[in-house]
Amino acid sequence: MSSSIPISHLDPTAPTPQNTPLTHAPIAQGLSRPTVPDITEGEEPEDEDVPGSDLPAGAHAAMLGLVQGKLAGLVGRSSGYIESLPVEVKRSIEALKGVQVKHNDLQNQYKRECLELEKKYAELQKPLWERRRAIVLGEAKPTKEEITAGEEESKKDDEEYTPLPSVAEPEAAAIPEFWLTALRNHPGLNEIINDRDADALKSLTDISVEYLPTSESQLGFKLLFHFKSNEYFTNAVLEKTYLYQKEVGYFGDFAYDGAIGTKIDWKEEKDLTKSFEIKKQRNKNTNRTRLVRKAKSVESFFNFFSPPKAPSEEAIENGEIDEEELEAVEEQLEIDYQIGEDLKEKIIPRAVDWFTGHALEFEGFDEDDDDFESLEDDDDDEDHFEDDDD
Repeated sequence: MSSSIPISHLDPTAPTPQNTPLTHAPIAQGLSRPTVPDITEGEEPEDEDVPGSDLPAGAHAAMLGLVQGKLAGLVGRSSGYIESLPVEVKRSIEALKGVQVKHNDLQNQYKRECLELEKKYAELQKPLWERRRAIVLGEAKPTKEEITAGEEESKKDDEEYTPLPSVAEPEAAAIPEFWLTALRNHPGLNEIINDRDADALKSLTDISVEYLPTSESQLGFKLLFHFKSNEYFTNAVLEKTYLYQKEVGYFGDFAYDGAIGTKIDWKEEKDLTKSFEIKKQRNKNTNRTRLVRKAKSVESFFNFFSPPKAPSEEAIENGEIDEEELEAVEEQLEIDYQIGEDLKEKIIPRAVDWFTGHALEFEGFDEDDDDFESLEDDDDDEDHFEDDDD
């Protein structure tokens, strides 16, 4: 579940389609993922002699690093204590593990029941979300009761709130760029929505969530982005399905097990996840030149529907991916999962609060400088041809 803590250092003024800020928060901000302080943060002190120590300047820090490295290498290693216990005691330990298995089974049952209850709750909300969609699109008139309830809520949040002029019969009035504004007011999503994406997202009419049947072997939920006809793609709905592992994790929650996105049917020359350029290539054998059109992957919100894939255990064991690459993939997976959770738990249920920016008053943001990086395709030239910049 996503956690929220109050903040006071952000401007709660809501960006609208007209005043959306030009500067974007880092991707890590606004994502409700747990963080651990970095022990390397802050300026490193200058080397100096340590009082009471015969070590020269700088040597103490080096020795401390060596000790820390040794201790890190001991984590998870057996001290030999368990192995030295009598066999009767070892049987008791194995019995405790058996008790723990039953506890784990109860946890699995409990979380499945919670997920089923969450699914039923979502079904109860569907008429409300349909009502919201109709008002946003101007397909239905707001009622006086709805307006009065909204104004009462506004008065609770702002003592200086001025009620709107009353009318005999409210008219239907569509709210322009409702979902685009709601998404851009989420700092993490705002970071990955560029101007080209924003133009396409103006056609977004609704975002909804569905839960996979709990009777299936794999649990999860599905996000559905509904679009009206637009100049970029032909899909009426773009889907993103998040899957959970079958068993709950160590902390008693379902663990992320991957995601599946929709294939976007882009119209010609409208793929927002690609950048196209014309290059001149010269044949090294004949010295002839030709013009070729090359596509390169670029950062885009719509990469969200092509989620990163975790490397297989076999690939990791065979050393096909190094530690640095693995960390990068893990970070991308974590960001992808948390964006999905924030959409499900925050933005969809409280879309109007994200539209107005009111939600920012209740959100805590990390101050990490993590960037969302899309993986670019390599530009491999064809045999015998090389780029000619002349």
